[in-house]
Formats: sequence, structure tokens, C-alpha cells
Amino acid sequence: MTPDLVCAVDVGTGSARAGILDRHGRMLGRAEHPIKIHQTTPGHSEHDSEEIWAAVAAAVRAARDKAGAAPEAIAGIGFDATCSLVVRDRRGGQLSVSMAGDPSHDTIVWLDHRALAEADECTATRHRVLDYLGGVMSPEMETPKLMWLKRHLPDSWDKAGHFFDLADFLTWKATGSLSRSQCTLTAKWTYLAHEKGWQPDFFEAVGIADMLERGSLPYKADPVGSDLGALTPEAAELLGLTVACRVGTGLIDAYAGALGVLGGFAGDLASLDRHLALIAGTSSCVMALSDTLRPFPGGWGPYYGPALPDCWLIEGGQSATGALLDHIIRWHGAGGEPNAAMHRRIAARVMELRQAEGLDLAGRLHVLPDFHGNRSPLADPHAVGVISGLTLDASFDSLCRLYWRTAVGIALGVRHILETLNANGYVIDTLHVTGGHTKNPLLMELYADATGCTVVEPVLDEAVLLGTAMVAATAAGLYANLPAACVAMQQQGKVRTPNAAARPRFDRDYRVFLEMHQQRQALEAID
Repeated sequence: MTPDLVCAVDVGTGSARAGILDRHGRMLGRAEHPIKIHQTTPGHSEHDSEEIWAAVAAAVRAARDKAGAAPEAIAGIGFDATCSLVVRDRRGGQLSVSMAGDPSHDTIVWLDHRALAEADECTATRHRVLDYLGGVMSPEMETPKLMWLKRHLPDSWDKAGHFFDLADFLTWKATGSLSRSQCTLTAKWTYLAHEKGWQPDFFEAVGIADMLERGSLPYKADPVGSDLGALTPEAAELLGLTVACRVGTGLIDAYAGALGVLGGFAGDLASLDRHLALIAGTSSCVMALSDTLRPFPGGWGPYYGPALPDCWLIEGGQSATGALLDHIIRWHGAGGEPNAAMHRRIAARVMELRQAEGLDLAGRLHVLPDFHGNRSPLADPHAVGVISGLTLDASFDSLCRLYWRTAVGIALGVRHILETLNANGYVIDTLHVTGGHTKNPLLMELYADATGCTVVEPVLDEAVLLGTAMVAATAAGLYANLPAACVAMQQQGKVRTPNAAARPRFDRDYRVFLEMHQQRQALEAID
């Protein structure tokens, strides 16, 4: 048997997913296993990395069973994950990042904002690494989280021997290799891949000069698509694979999604700046690729080579989108548990209400969706949400109206990012949407109508797993390089064009949206 299948693993905020794909990018089997978030301290969110690894193993075994694939058929495996920070001791054992002291809580979840003050200190240095972060350090990145760890849990810092981005932790568990990915280090650790890499004077300036040595971080990152080696016997047995299976470099989940939807343009780099990847679930990431350096004020990057080789990537996003709609359901008196059935019920009722009222439904209700800060384009983690136009109506229909207008606010936030990108050299007119939002008909309609862009939705919404499979196929030698794998494995999508008749309504909403940003700033400036 000639191995020609690959396994892709995606670790999100609440679950680990695995897929078995063929060399053409077709999904043969998929499985998912839940993981927990621990919140023992208000505002802190933590994972147990061993629980994550066990969930990965369960998902991989189940996906292979569903695909009916023999272990020997799997030529390569790739891992993507959220940009969460894993801390281990010198022997590789678990080390607490929790104020409660539980050693199993060894991972700070990406969305944890405990390091806001440290992020502000990084920004205040005005170091040149910030030129490749949009000028502002985010508390979601690893440097401020490590600063927090050293200050607030000095015993854990003193015992530390390994710092990992979660995707790199998974490749370490799989191979024993301490290699780190150019994707993770460039996007979240201030590694400048287009230069000499690390900038030690920056870490000295923020008080963690010993970070590289203490965290067993390599001098040089491995390019995306690199072969990190074979599965160890222990990992192969746990995953239900073989020691012949090669392991590719890790990816941040959103970057895997960008690769899955934009990688097919690897053979046509000149057109890349017309396309934007929107990876939308609990939060939303937007990613644009270009063969030239194009800074984006208020965005993350430009990063060199974190997805396609020799391409710059710029990242923006919204810190709470799906999570915001969940919050609105919980918060409203007529709401409840924000499960899939509730979202469907609300969306169906919104459609009914719009049959009577059209796009003017709840037209005086406006939502500024920055309930968890503004990641882009303002790069203000301290920003707060605003709702204007509330009444005493507490009915289910009032929840539906608020939900609809919150969805409008989320889509206008994407438009705000788009217009900022296009003012800085991009010519984006096409959104490639993947993630949980593809299951929400209101958002999918709004992404076209409120932005004026053509929207492409994958026929099978597995772009994140597909991007990771492209890396696995490259590492396994099924293709000569990553661009070749991307072109060969790309999948087609459904195209939605914007409704021209909706444009005046959303143009007006967008003017209100921008004015609300100005009013919020004015209110906060009052002594």
C-alpha cells in the first residue's frame, strides 16, 4: 500500500477536530472531541494541555475509523490550534499558569485578557517589533502573557523549561522535536522572519530577557510545510497511526483557514490582494496575503511567510462575534441557552419580521460590537460595546431585533477593516468565509450586502482542516512544496453577490457606526 492520505487536526477553543483527507483535498472522515475551559479566577481562561492531547488522539482515531482508512495509509499529519500559551517545566511536565495553583491548568487560552497592563507596557516601548504588529501589542499575544507569568506566578516562571504556542506543543508531543513554526513565532511572539528573527533588546526592555533560554525556544523558526520528523512510537500508538507518518509544522488555526481558502491562489500571486479570508466563529479573523509589504494600521503584521512562502500576511479581526451573539441571547430576558436551536429559531423569526419591515427592521437600534475590545482596525483592547435605541420591550421579538442589529454591527465591523485595508494598497472585493458563521444565514447575507463584496463560501466548510492537510501533504512528500499542495488540493465554493438594493440602508448604518466610534471616544475623554 502506498500511503496517500493525510490527517489534519484542528484544536479550537472548545474542541479538537480531526479529518482524514485524500491528496486531492477531499474529506473522507471527520470527528470531534470536546475540551474544557477552566475559569477559576474571574477574567482568566485556562486549558489542561494533557486533556487537549487526549482529545486530539480520540478525534484522530474516530476520524480514521469513519474514513475506513488503515493506519498505514496515512502518510502525514498536521496540527493547527488557537494561539494559546502552554507552559512546561524543564522535564516537560505540566506547570500551573493559574492563580489557583492547579498544575493541570498549564495553558493560557488565547482569549484570556489578564495581561492587558503588560500589553500596554509593550506598546509604550515603541520598539520596532511593533511596526509588524500594527503599532499596538495585544494581550492575546504571548509576550505580555509571559510578562504576566513572571510577575504574578514567579515560582512557575522559575521552574519553567518550555514555552509553546499550542500548535507547537502538539508537534512536540507528536515528534519530541522542539522546533517552532514560522507561523506561530512570527504571528504571536514578535519573531521577525524577514530579518534575523528574535530581537533580544525588546525582551530585555519588557523584563523577560531570559525568555528564549528559559522557554527552550530555537534561534530559527521552521517554515510552514517543513517535515519535523516521524511520529514517535508513543504518539503513533495513541493516535492510531504508524511511525512512518510524517509530521508537518504547526499552524495557528486562523492561518490554516486562510491557507485553506486562499492557498489556491499560490499560482497567481498578482491577484492575491483582491481576496480576503474571513475565518469566523467565536471570534473573527480576517487575513489578506500579498507578495509585497503593505502595512495595515490597527492590524497585526505584516508577517513574512506565516502561511504561503515568500508572501506577506496581514491579520485583523474582531475579538467577539459568535461569542457576542451568544452573549446577547444570554443577556436578554427572552433569551436563554445560546445553542444551535436557539440561533436557528431567532434567525427564522428575523426572516419573518423582515418580510413585513424589510431591511429597516429595528432601524433605530444600533450596536457597536466591541464588547471584548476592538482588535481591528482601532487596535484598542480597552474598547467597550455600545447599544443605542433600546426600549422597554422585553419580548422574544425584541430579542430577535437586537440579534439582527448586532449581526449588522458585526458585518459593519468587517467593512471597517476592509476599508482600512483598501486605503493601504489592497483592492479587496471578494471575501472567502469559513467557520461557524457559515451556518448563520443572517451573517452570510450581511457579509455580502453590508460590505458590498462578493462572498465565497466553501461547499464543505472545512477550510481550516484543509489548510492543515495541505501542510501535512507537503511534509509527507506528496507534493514538491506547499504552493503545489495548495493548488492541487483547493476546493470550490458557493458564490454570493451583494444585493445592490440593500446598499443605501447599510451605507446609512455605516455612517452611524463610524459616528458611534467618535461619540464613544468623546464620552471617554470627558474629565
